This record gives sequence, structure tokens and C-alpha cells, in this order.
Amino acid sequence: MFDYETLRLIWWALLGILLIGFAVMDGFDLGAATLLPFIGRNDAERRIVINTVGPVWEGNQVWFILGGGAIFAAWPPLYAVAFSGFYLAMFLVLFALILRPVAFKFRSKLEHPTWRRTWDWALFVGGLVPSLIFGVAFGNVLQGVPFRFDEALRMTYEGTLLGLLNPFALLCGLVSIAMLAMHGGAWLALKAAEPVAARAVTFMHLAAIALIALFAVAGLWVTIGIDGYAITSELAHAGPSNPLLKQVTRESGAWLANYGTHPWTLAAPVLAFLGAFGVIALSGLQRPGLAILASALSVAGVIATAGFSAFPFLLPSSLDPNASLTVWDASSSRLTLAIMLGATVVFLPLILAYTAWVYRVLRGRVTLAYVSDNPTSTY
Repeated sequence: MFDYETLRLIWWALLGILLIGFAVMDGFDLGAATLLPFIGRNDAERRIVINTVGPVWEGNQVWFILGGGAIFAAWPPLYAVAFSGFYLAMFLVLFALILRPVAFKFRSKLEHPTWRRTWDWALFVGGLVPSLIFGVAFGNVLQGVPFRFDEALRMTYEGTLLGLLNPFALLCGLVSIAMLAMHGGAWLALKAAEPVAARAVTFMHLAAIALIALFAVAGLWVTIGIDGYAITSELAHAGPSNPLLKQVTRESGAWLANYGTHPWTLAAPVLAFLGAFGVIALSGLQRPGLAILASALSVAGVIATAGFSAFPFLLPSSLDPNASLTVWDASSSRLTLAIMLGATVVFLPLILAYTAWVYRVLRGRVTLAYVSDNPTSTY
């Protein structure tokens, strides 16, 4: 039905959709956990915060699995380089994501204050660390990652964990933390009872303001402080997946080229800013449902901005720019992409429909009375 070039574009778009889906659906879990020690002033309030995400956090992580699976199946070289080069960073993320369910399950086993405070801080770490590392990863992608291929396409990575934690990447990590804290605050403003909801609005405002400022600084840094990547040779968009068959140079302002060629892509950064401003305005109007929608749009805009800026690059190489992975030379075969697209067309709507049904069933605010009256089904 689709030629190889079109399939590659479709899977690039699907990868972006899955990353946005993960950030929107699991992002408010991470954001709520990050805000937990500051919004919950006592054990009862912290239980309200935890139980707003308690019924849905496991299902939300399906988006994380889908994103990783899509990278593995559709973009094998990207999976190989990213998961090898970012191994220690990924280990930190997985440690935090493993710590989170343990904290959910064990926190309410004992009523001792020290026991519960310990697991509350474990939830905080489980929310903050992934938020930071995911942003750091995007920051390193925009700068280029130190890897190369030899003639047999064997990959060598020459970076370190500390090398990943460079100033621009840490700035992107702060953007990610602010973005997800805003999203988590919007979720708590919608789902938690007072006084937790009012406190969540305050932190949501602060996070939205921080996101606007940090995202603007990151954009300025990309514009004047980071060399982008540009393909200078002829490249067959339906050619073989061999990243060494092209010529790439680093150029100042290259990450802005797509916005000049395709002005409609400017909708992504505009959406990121407008969504964050909308969060502030709508929450002030007592419209928490619209506020979380605006927050989700802002999250989508931030991630789409990174994707549009780097296109067609998936993972640039700072050691050997010619070895950079792009949409046109890092995909699986045409048959593989076609089969997976068929499976996606069948199962993704089912996932979306089931998710919508779950959230409809679980609508309404979580109150202290509900938590107290349902000790066997709440955290």
C-alpha cells in the first residue's frame, strides 16, 4: 500500500506520537510524584495525591513500552546506539521506575510515620529522576552523541555518563522537569480534593512559568550556541538502511532550517508556549479540565519542537557526522515496517478506546473520605 519512503515517514510520525503519548499519559504520574513532598503536608493529603494516580499509573506505562518497542522494531540502529551509549542513564531511569511501584505497594503496609516518609521520598525520586534523564537525553540528541560506525557497521561509543550531563543537556532536563511538574499539577488540580487541589494550582503556575522561561532559553541556546547537522549529499529516501552512504556537515543554525522550509512546523513551539500560558489562565478561571488539556498540548508542543528541529535526523553523531542516523537510513526493512503498521492500525485504536473507558469510569475527585472508606482498594 505504501512505498518505502512513505513508510519511513509514517514510522517517524508514529514514534513521535508514542513519545508524546508517554509524556502526556505517564507524565502526570511522574509530575505528581515529583510534587508529592511539597503538595501533601500530612499523611492524609499525601494519600490523596498517591491515589489520584494509583489506579492508572501501571496502564500509563504501556506508552513507555510501546515507545521502546517501536524504536527496537522500526529503528534498530537507533535502538542499538541509544541503549548502548545511554546504558548507565537508562539504568538510572529503570532503577527509578522500578522503585516507584515498590513504593506504591509498600507505603501503606505500615502506619509508622518514618516508614511512610521514606516511601514518599522514594516516589519523589521515582518521578524526578526519569523526568530529568529524559530531558537530558533530548538535549544530547540535539548536540550529537559520540558514536561512530566502522566499515562493517560495528558501532563504537566514546561517551560517559558525566559527558551526558553537560550544561545544555541539564537545561533540557530542567525543561522536562518543569513540563511534567506542570502536567502533574494540572492532574492534581483536576483529581484531588481540597486543600490539595488548591496547593496543586500554585505549584502548577510556578512550573508553567518555569517551563516558559526555560524553554525560551533553550530555544535561544539552540539558535546561537549549538551547531546543527545538515545532509550535503544526495540521499535516496527509499534506499538501503546504511548510515555511511551520505555526507553530513555541522552548520550554525541548521536546526532552524525546517522552520524556514516548512513554516507550519512553527506550530509546535507556538503550541508549547500557548499551552503553558493557557494552563495559568484556565486554572485561574476554575477550569481544571481545560487546564490539563492545555498542559497536554504544551507537552506535545515541546516534544514536537525537538522532533521537527532535528528532522530527518534521529541521532546525530558528534564523532563522525556522516554516521548520523536519519529517518532515511536507520529503519527496518519495508516489509517489517508494513507488517508493524498493520498491527498498529488494529491495536492502537483498541488501546486508546480502553484507556478512554478507564478514565471515564474513574472520573471524579479523590477525597480523604474515599481513601479512608476503601482501605483494601487504595494506597
